[in-house]
Amino acid sequence: MKKLLRRAVGCVFCLLVWPAFAATVSSADLARHAQYDKVKISPDGKFLAATTVVKGKPLLALVDLVNQKGVMIRPREGNQVVDFWWVNDHRVLYSEGTTVSGFDRPFSTGEIFGVNADGSGAELLFGYRAGGNYGGTRVQHREPERASGEIIATLRDDENHVLIGVTPWDSGADGAFTSVQLMDVRDGSKHQVTTAPIRNAGFVVDHHGVVRFAFGVDSHFYPQVYYREADGKPWTLLFEGSLEREIPYPQVFSRDDSHVYMSCDAPGKVSALCPWDVATKTMQAPVWSSATVGMDGLVESLDRRDVVGVYSMPGFPAAEAIVPDADAIKAIGAMSHQLPGESIRIVSSTNDGSKSVALASSDMDPGTFYLWDASTGKASVLLERASWIKPDLMAAMQPVEFKARDGLTLHGYLSMPPGKEQAKHLPMVVFVHGGPFGPRDRWQFDSYIQMLATHGYAVLQVNYRGSGGYGNAFMHAGYREWGGKMQDDLTDATKWAIQQGITTAGHICIFGGSYGGYAALEGAVKEPDLYRCAIGYVGVYDLGLMYTHGDISDRVVGKSYLHAALGDDQAVLAAHSPVNQLDKLKANVMLIVGGQDERVPPVHGQSLHAALQSRGIAHEWLYKPNEAHGFYDEANVTELFDRVRQFLDRNIGQGSGSAVGSP
Repeated sequence: MKKLLRRAVGCVFCLLVWPAFAATVSSADLARHAQYDKVKISPDGKFLAATTVVKGKPLLALVDLVNQKGVMIRPREGNQVVDFWWVNDHRVLYSEGTTVSGFDRPFSTGEIFGVNADGSGAELLFGYRAGGNYGGTRVQHREPERASGEIIATLRDDENHVLIGVTPWDSGADGAFTSVQLMDVRDGSKHQVTTAPIRNAGFVVDHHGVVRFAFGVDSHFYPQVYYREADGKPWTLLFEGSLEREIPYPQVFSRDDSHVYMSCDAPGKVSALCPWDVATKTMQAPVWSSATVGMDGLVESLDRRDVVGVYSMPGFPAAEAIVPDADAIKAIGAMSHQLPGESIRIVSSTNDGSKSVALASSDMDPGTFYLWDASTGKASVLLERASWIKPDLMAAMQPVEFKARDGLTLHGYLSMPPGKEQAKHLPMVVFVHGGPFGPRDRWQFDSYIQMLATHGYAVLQVNYRGSGGYGNAFMHAGYREWGGKMQDDLTDATKWAIQQGITTAGHICIFGGSYGGYAALEGAVKEPDLYRCAIGYVGVYDLGLMYTHGDISDRVVGKSYLHAALGDDQAVLAAHSPVNQLDKLKANVMLIVGGQDERVPPVHGQSLHAALQSRGIAHEWLYKPNEAHGFYDEANVTELFDRVRQFLDRNIGQGSGSAVGSP
């Protein structure tokens, strides 16, 4: 009903037909890519650009809001638009990605394309294929480069240029020193502005288009921040940390460039935001801090010139004001009142702040993009990200909190099957997120969670130590705890769910991808009587292989990261590797592997598969040779969902002979 009411609000972008609702929560519907991923408004508010999928083909839609006309830009065969930027009122630059990579989504080719809002002026401006005949024109002085380009900043006061970062491909094991170049958005011509003082750097640019900060980690995985006063001035090391000591990181300049907002330390707080005075080079008192949760983004003024608030996610998403009467804070508040139960984020706005694109989404709703009009204080529907999903049929995600055995407070989420929110003793899946260091479970729509919960399973997610979102100390508490305290956190969470009557012993499966796949199999061998089954999805099963196989160990900084976060005592790594502990295994196992996985190469799954076969242990095996670190193809994801549901049904569901929970 909530989504039907939204459609009555009024649509200003109805060039495409809304898909019909599906009759049930099918695997195919949950596996579908969002029809609209990103939506951005032009600086003058006259055009919209959106990444979309039409009849299975990924496109970039460009829409004239004044004349209600649109054109579709088709990426090169097999690619799709990864991201895009309005560089002036009438031109868009975009990057393309390919699915043949070690990631679960298209990975950027490093090329930069340009096109006008009416579809004219299409050019390949930068990349290894530049210089060819793209879009029917040839521009002089543009040569192919074996390098990756990324947009660092658009320039509000210069509509013909952007700042890009150029990173050579032949950079060796240590990575590359990125050069920052000023590129003409019409023909791709460029000249160098500066070179980063640290490899694989990120940058912060002031409001006058000057690159002032460069930051990253050195070959020892020590964080560093460099600063320069102006163009032509030298880089100086501003902050340097270590594995144990974090440093402030620059985020964005204030409206007049007199201050830079930085992440900072504050006594008794896990996270804080402080202004750094440019003139005195001193850190000021925090304008925001939290004793429990980290920043989840900054709320900018609608004209994008200043910081007015902080997004966070203590359980449910929150937007906390730094400037209480700021226009963006008022807009978020008004839309939250109009759309109760939705999380509101401003994702794009005009240069004058008169119009903005906001995304309203929730745990049960993939989200709808709205056009906010500051003059009227009203929002109009633009696009639904996945209109075939019925929020009323989805499972709600409730924040939960409990203690680990050593007293550490842990947070997570519990999703109960729709209509059984108060049920007891349900079959349950512990769903473990990957990473492990930095990512976290979030209050948001998740097709994997919905696949499980709408099929009758309670789903427990745990932000175990090592997860992001709760401060650096919490994240570092997971270092070198693979198979140790991080695993104990999952065990303690499972036992908490049993104590609460949510589920019962013997009716629980543990399931995860990447590190989560490791934790699923490690949980099965470390706690053989706790889990009836385990599903490992593109998981790590031999910790020693992390140092010899995969794209992390290819670089010096990657090996430094592994040394710090994983440890390098081979005896300990072997002892905590599931492939070496199969004598303890009682749970039924399902393994899901992608043959093109570069992050966790398929040798992990294949070795465990062979070890189980040699012991005569029957198990489920799902291998897709063309998938990578997480399945991407809709048909393959649909099959994965169906196979997982069937496996769970046989082990802890109705097909297992287990009693279904009582209301």
